[in-house]
Amino acid sequence: MDKIESLATQSGVDGALQRRAEQAVYRAQVYAFLSVVHLYPSENWSEDLPLAAAAVARVEGAPPWPEVQPMTQEALQMAYLRAFGAAGSLCYETEYGLPHEYRQAQELADIAGFYRAFGFTLGGAVRERPDHLAVELEFMHVLALKEAHALLTGVAEQAELCVDAQAKFLGDHLGVWIELFAQSLALNTREAPYLPLARFTVEWVRADAARLGVQLASRNRKEVNHTPFDPDFSCAACPMVDLLR
Repeated sequence: MDKIESLATQSGVDGALQRRAEQAVYRAQVYAFLSVVHLYPSENWSEDLPLAAAAVARVEGAPPWPEVQPMTQEALQMAYLRAFGAAGSLCYETEYGLPHEYRQAQELADIAGFYRAFGFTLGGAVRERPDHLAVELEFMHVLALKEAHALLTGVAEQAELCVDAQAKFLGDHLGVWIELFAQSLALNTREAPYLPLARFTVEWVRADAARLGVQLASRNRKEVNHTPFDPDFSCAACPMVDLLR
């Protein structure tokens, strides 16, 4: 945190704002780690578990860190496939509880609108839909970092804009379905690391929402129907399917 202290000193930021910025940075670190957890492990993120646990420990009001141990990348990949399957369809917000496929497109557009407003673009090495859990977690990471930077550079209005966006995104999107995701994952696996970290993610999002004054309703998977099938968001729309028939 030496860079934060240096920037705070240069900008004349008082101690209270500096502590708030530090909290935002630690929250950003946790969101970034959880984002990587919910993607196929092309790298061994489990080696960073101690760093993630240390960041969580520094966040006020954070839930307890789960008992998860580092493992080999091969073991991590096998655990991922057992938990999520090859398609990883559990990880998409708009697969849960929408009344029809047209609403799915509307929700995707709303999520993308959040991203555009804060210069968050999709693409690069990892290409996913905007409603993928890893993408939504990464967006919260970006918002927290932007909040910290605004605080440290004395742009209070920009910092509050980032805070409001975090609250609204949790209330409208990430916080609405994260519990349903963890419940669904529990049907596939009971083993570490994915189920304990999914449950931690639920508690982390809930705690962060409470900090921001957002009340999240508890939802039960059994009371939520899957969003009706839309071939535009499935393998059925791929031309390769016809070759296999």
